[in-house]
Amino acid sequence: MKRNKLMRDLRDIANSRGLTLDLVRRGGNHDIYRIGSVQFPVGRHADIPEPTARRIIKEVGEQ
Repeated sequence: MKRNKLMRDLRDIANSRGLTLDLVRRGGNHDIYRIGSVQFPVGRHADIPEPTARRIIKEVGEQ
C-alpha cells in the first residue's frame, strides 16, 4: 500500500471518531503517530507492505 493512501485512511478513521491524526515524533526510519490514546509507528517508505498496513489499521480500529 502506498504510504499516502495509508495516511489518508488513518486520517479518515480519526475524523470519523472526532479525533485527529497527530505526529508524535520522527524516528530514524519511522514516524510515530497518535490517534486518541493509540500510538503506532509508520515507516517512512513510499510503499508500506500490505500486512503491515492492515495491522496498523486494525490496531487503530480496535480502540
